[in-house]
Amino acid sequence: MKQDQHHLFVYGSLRKGFHHAVHQYISKYFSFVCNGKIKGTLSDMGEYPAATPCEEEHYIIGELYVINNEDEFNWAIEQLDEYEGLFPEEDEGEKVLFQREMTTVFADTGDIKHAWVYWYNGDISGRPVIASGDVMQYIREKYKQST
Repeated sequence: MKQDQHHLFVYGSLRKGFHHAVHQYISKYFSFVCNGKIKGTLSDMGEYPAATPCEEEHYIIGELYVINNEDEFNWAIEQLDEYEGLFPEEDEGEKVLFQREMTTVFADTGDIKHAWVYWYNGDISGRPVIASGDVMQYIREKYKQST
């Protein structure tokens, strides 16, 4: 398996700056590699950002991680898949809102890597676009405007 198969790119609440409980999980199984960006657009869904891939020169800012122990990758990524709602309960009739796919990461180090990312699988019509591609910056600006 290619080494890149064990990389993960995060752009929302899983980033270290959010201090979200799930980031503590990530930092237990994954190590931060560097900051980076991927081609895509971000939309504000209210409670969370939605990343959708694109071919244009729009980028999503985030962080690249690598698994600490390759033998634990499948188990660790399955836990994140569950957090992202990739396995909704059949009797609940929920639509899968995210899908995990490999994407190209343009690392701040100048390297180009491939990593797993969670793309949004729902409708973003009418939702505000996060033009900077950086959720943390967007939230800070939004907070400043509301105070």
